[in-house]
Amino acid sequence: MPKVTFTHSSGQDETEIEEGKTLLDAAQKCGAPMEFACGGNGFCTTCKCKVKKGAENLEPRTDREECMGLDEDDERLGCQAVVHGDVEVELDD
Repeated sequence: MPKVTFTHSSGQDETEIEEGKTLLDAAQKCGAPMEFACGGNGFCTTCKCKVKKGAENLEPRTDREECMGLDEDDERLGCQAVVHGDVEVELDD
């Protein structure tokens, strides 16, 4: 199973998650502080994060992410980024 590591101001959280789940699913599983005001539907940017390593292990950016103005290569919405391999993510909390 892929390993997802979250770095944030309080430290670091890490979990293994089933392939095909999102970064938000992984954050909820390990208790990482990723907000999701819209319920994980891709209509806000509260779950925005920076992918530090393993961007190639995520599905390509979705239309929703592009509509929300995420245009930097390392910026993703946690609720839309589907995991297929190990990923390291930085959270702004």
